[in-house]
Amino acid sequence: MRPINEKRDMTIFAVGMNYLQHNKELDGTLYQPEEPVIFIKAASSLLKCHKPFFIPDFMGRIDYETEVVVRISRLGKSISERFAHRYYDAVTVGIDFTAREWQQRLRAAGHPWELCKGFDGAAAIGDWVDKSKFLDVQALRFRLDINGQTVQQGCTADMLFGIDRLIAYISRYVTLKTGDILYTGTPAGVGPVHIGDHLEGYIEERKVLDFNCK
Repeated sequence: MRPINEKRDMTIFAVGMNYLQHNKELDGTLYQPEEPVIFIKAASSLLKCHKPFFIPDFMGRIDYETEVVVRISRLGKSISERFAHRYYDAVTVGIDFTAREWQQRLRAAGHPWELCKGFDGAAAIGDWVDKSKFLDVQALRFRLDINGQTVQQGCTADMLFGIDRLIAYISRYVTLKTGDILYTGTPAGVGPVHIGDHLEGYIEERKVLDFNCK
């Protein structure tokens, strides 16, 4: 695959609370939002595959959140859900690093999540795979291994809001541009990272993500 578009105006979209069991581990209830929970991560948060993640020492516990990520390949506004599949060309695995204690405080105060999820390096991303390599992107199994042990796994079939619906929803409000990327939410099984951890992310049995924490 060609490398990710690194234009300065690239937008990193992300989805919160898109897997029911993750919502339970986060809040203790099987909460299902009526509409997708969308937020944006700073462009400087992007951490390309194989580059180390430097854990910030002033933000408390930093959790991994393993997600399938899609790459927008066409300019689009008010995209119909039935045509949304035409607007992305590649998928990979990414990590939505989250300063968990900060997130809890921000949520309790009703404040946005950008500081706890948009800091430098908080959007680790793997190597892109053309979506045509898979029979159905809405039935992809993915996982994260840390130090050789599987710590989180999921399937895109379990999303509350599927990829095409997310693209249609976001494009009602924001014009999607070529090179934008979308983190589609994390399943249950999030946990902390530590200095020295080795992270490897897989789609099906294809390794697409590999880096260390420092």
